[in-house]
Amino acid sequence: MTSRRIKTYSGPPSDHFDGEKFFDPDGVPPKSLREVLRWQFGGKRSRSVWPAWVPSPYADHPPAEVNGGKVRLSFVGHASWLIQTGGLNILVDPVWSTRVSPVGWAGPRRHNDPGIAFDKLPKIDVVLVSHGHYDHLDIATLSRLAKNFAPRVITPLGNDLTMREGDGAIQAEAFDWHDRVELGGGIAVHLVPTRHWSARNLFDRNKALWASFVLETPAGKIYVVCDSGYGEGTHFRRVGETHGPLRLAILPIGAYEPRWFMREQHMNPEDAVKALIDCGAQAALGHHHGTFQLTDEAIDAPAKALVEALAAANIPQERFVAMRPGQVVEI
Repeated sequence: MTSRRIKTYSGPPSDHFDGEKFFDPDGVPPKSLREVLRWQFGGKRSRSVWPAWVPSPYADHPPAEVNGGKVRLSFVGHASWLIQTGGLNILVDPVWSTRVSPVGWAGPRRHNDPGIAFDKLPKIDVVLVSHGHYDHLDIATLSRLAKNFAPRVITPLGNDLTMREGDGAIQAEAFDWHDRVELGGGIAVHLVPTRHWSARNLFDRNKALWASFVLETPAGKIYVVCDSGYGEGTHFRRVGETHGPLRLAILPIGAYEPRWFMREQHMNPEDAVKALIDCGAQAALGHHHGTFQLTDEAIDAPAKALVEALAAANIPQERFVAMRPGQVVEI
C-alpha cells in the first residue's frame, strides 16, 4: 500500500508566507502539541458539562432572494450564516454535519439543529470559507452544496486544495489577503488578515491561509470574523481604517477557555467588545458559541459574559447581540 501525498499550497514568499507556511506578522504561532496535551490532560482542567441537547427557539425559512437595498442575515449556528442581498444568496462557513471532526464517530457533536434545515435553503450562489479547521471547512456540507447548487466557493490560499481533494465537484477559488472578489449583483468581498491559524491534521499546520471577510452590500459593508484572537486589536483597527465605515460586524464570542491556551486564537466576549470599538461598526452580532463544545466554558457563558462586557464598556445592549440558531436580522 502506498501513502498518498497531501497537496499543499505552493507559491512565492510574501510578508505572511515563508515559502512553506503562512504566518501572521502581527500574531503568534499556534500552541505546540505539548501545550495541547497539557490543556487536555494536565490534571487541572475545569471543563463545564454541556446539556446533551439545547434546541433553539427559532427556525428560519428564508425567501428565494432579497433585492433592493436590504441585507437579510440568518444565523445557521456556530459560524455558519446565510446572507441574502442584491439577488445573491451567500453562505459563510457552512456546517450542516453532526460532528466537526476528521472522523464521523468522534469529536465535537452538535447540541442543536441548524437554524435552517438544509432542504429549506434557497439556491446558493456563493460560499465563503474562512479557513481549514473542521468547524469551518466541512467537506460533507460543501459536497452537498456542490451537488445541489454548484456555487462558487471563495476561500483563502491553500484551502481550495483541501476542498478539491475531498470532492472535485467543489468549485473552489483561492485568494490572498487584501484581494477583492466581485460576486455579482453589485456585491464584492475582501479577504482581510485575522489573528488565527489553520490545520487539518498534525502535519499541515499553517500550510493553508486563514482570513476574515468584508462584504460590500447595498446596505453598507459587513465585517465577518469567523475565528480570531484579539491580540492588540491591530487587525480590527486596520479593517476599520481601510474599509470603514462598517454597517455591521459579525464577531466570535465563544470557545475561549482556558485563557492561557485560547487567548491568541479565540476572543472572549470582553475581547469581542474591544474589537467592535476598534473596527467602529455601527452594530455587531455574536456567533461561534452554543453549538459545538470546543473548549471549557459553559454553553451559556458567552452570552452572559457579553451582557457584562457591554455594560462595563457603557455600550447599549442592543448594539451587540448574541445570536441563536434560526434568528434573523435585516438591515
